[in-house]
Amino acid sequence: MTWQIDAATAADIPVLTELILTHGPNVWNWLPPDEVAAHLAQIATGEVGAVVAREGDGVRGVVTFCRTTHFARYQSEDRRDAVHGYVCEAAVHREGVGRGIGAALLTAALGVLEAQGLREVYIDRHEENAASAGMMRKAGFSVIDTFAEPARRPHGSGRTAVSRIVFERA
Repeated sequence: MTWQIDAATAADIPVLTELILTHGPNVWNWLPPDEVAAHLAQIATGEVGAVVAREGDGVRGVVTFCRTTHFARYQSEDRRDAVHGYVCEAAVHREGVGRGIGAALLTAALGVLEAQGLREVYIDRHEENAASAGMMRKAGFSVIDTFAEPARRPHGSGRTAVSRIVFERA
């Protein structure tokens, strides 16, 4: 069976919460249930966007994103106050892993953020999360910073890697 990608709606929130909390956790991911629930609740208000991969009557993956100024310290001086994008969560159902669902969802999320007129999009991960690193590289992200964050990254090196993609304007 093939899957299709579309925008998540408020009605998807319970399924997305279950998907992320069941299929997202691993030693590299920071997924406090209360924070995940609060984040996903913002889909209903439009503060958070999400794209989902649907297959049959099930959801096989999700990528969430938002507009922010949280990464201003990485912006060039002339763009310090510019709103940019942040890819927040990415999770694929175990039955969908290795089928390109995560990469397709990330590409779709980037398309939405670029269509909103954003120039830069940021994403972060545990520096040792090789699967996420590969997916991010394939999407065009480049690592711009790595720093210790042991409270959020209690395993391995305890370090976060921040990556960015900059959309070229014609």
